Amino acid sequence: MISKTGSGFDIVLLTAVYYDDHPMSPAGIIARVLDAKGYNVGIIEKPENEKDFTRLGAPKLCFCVTSGSVDSMVNNYTPLKKKRAGDSSATKMPDRAVIVYCNGIRRYFKSSKIVIGGIESSLRRFAHYDYWDNDVRRSILLDSRADILVYGNGEKQLIEIAGRLRDGKDLRGILGTCIFSRTVDADFEALPSFNEVKEDKAKFCQMHVAFSNCKNQSQKYENSYVLQYRYPDYTAEDLDWIYSLGYTRKLHPRSQLKMAKFSVVTHRGCIGGCNFCSIALHQGDKIISRSEASILKEIKGLTKHPDFKGYIDDLGGPSANMYGMDCEKRCGESCWSCKDLDRSHRRLVSLLRKARAIPGVKKVFVRSGIRYDLAIESEEYIKELSEHHISGTLKIAPEHFSGEVLRLMNKDNSMFDEFVELFSSLNKGKKQTLRHYIMIGHPGDDEVQVKLLSKRLAQLRNIEQFQLFTPTPMTISSCMYWTGLNPFTLAEVKVVRDYGTKKKMKRILLESIKESHSGDMLAWE
Repeated sequence: MISKTGSGFDIVLLTAVYYDDHPMSPAGIIARVLDAKGYNVGIIEKPENEKDFTRLGAPKLCFCVTSGSVDSMVNNYTPLKKKRAGDSSATKMPDRAVIVYCNGIRRYFKSSKIVIGGIESSLRRFAHYDYWDNDVRRSILLDSRADILVYGNGEKQLIEIAGRLRDGKDLRGILGTCIFSRTVDADFEALPSFNEVKEDKAKFCQMHVAFSNCKNQSQKYENSYVLQYRYPDYTAEDLDWIYSLGYTRKLHPRSQLKMAKFSVVTHRGCIGGCNFCSIALHQGDKIISRSEASILKEIKGLTKHPDFKGYIDDLGGPSANMYGMDCEKRCGESCWSCKDLDRSHRRLVSLLRKARAIPGVKKVFVRSGIRYDLAIESEEYIKELSEHHISGTLKIAPEHFSGEVLRLMNKDNSMFDEFVELFSSLNKGKKQTLRHYIMIGHPGDDEVQVKLLSKRLAQLRNIEQFQLFTPTPMTISSCMYWTGLNPFTLAEVKVVRDYGTKKKMKRILLESIKESHSGDMLAWE
């Protein structure tokens, strides 16, 4: 049973975003999974006071706490650390929501077990640079006083946790979790201690290079340790089950998923390896694709939904065209550079064609961004996209055009012009265009690079969005920002930290684009 009222729940879930019975809602998917395993789940949305925290009483097993699919500090502040304007109740959440909610639970339910998860917990599981404090913070496990932390997608972990709590068993050793412990076993790889990374930027770099979801890792705090147990193996069968759980897709009136009500997730993980991205240490750096049959069955089910008008809002994942690029070897090396990676897009093209052929489906949109440097490998895929799955524009993210900045981003734009030429040739005479995402302020960037960038952008149309780099916990780019070093070589990296220069870089771009693209609409982040 999933409810927001009542008492006697096995598990009570506290969430900083509204609960939606939807497979793209963090609270929604966890509640469905636990319900399917026979647990009674209560939900408290956006608690603020004693009445909110206590209205469901103490759960029999544990409280679960999440800020949702975004870190609360990223949600609340712009890259220039200004409070985001126009905050609505839909997006409003306390700063450091996971810690605030855990402290509220401890205030009223001192003996209850607390499990924390979601991206805010996942990417703060070890010592990390915090942009908003401009300092190194310790693991969120310590500040939240939680009993256990779930990192990454947490379905398997929470099923195991709930079962152990029900049976009165210890929580040590659960794959995909972190705990605070007085002891550490010999099979754990030791990361530099909190004191070391706090005081020594070379040690901080060493820690970042060592981060891995595939290993048991430990970090010392005085006389205790944060222990990370390696991530569990998720399979296509696991995802097929998780996404088959009968979500009603009923949304909260102020839900942030209104534009994605009929979106369908095809896979998890990302093999791109962008240094500024957190997906690899959250969902993983390997692709796990759902079966074609599972996805098509979900779409067929949507055609019977009373609100469905014939349009799949989005079919994709972190990068839409990585579906089907699953790793067979599991060798531990980068899939992106693997000569055996199937870049043909054959599975994805097959899926798209079968999905749009389902009776009742008028159009299947692909609104997630694609990796054009993968798409260039398949003219058949680009043609399928252009003719059937976009509405006027296709989003791609060259990010920058400076070789130095791109190298530090771990991005390669060498095939950009080739892709643009191929896309244009396939869309000749059609009203289909590309929309570009750009990032400035990344380590290696400065006013000189932005001026060069503005000249390159003057040749492009449809600049969708400029994003000012925000250092988020546990990414390689954040490590560069904090230390001024390339963590792999310890060579010095140029970093712009003062807000005056960041604002000037922003103005240079906006003025340049305004002059050369007077008709374009720009979004600034």
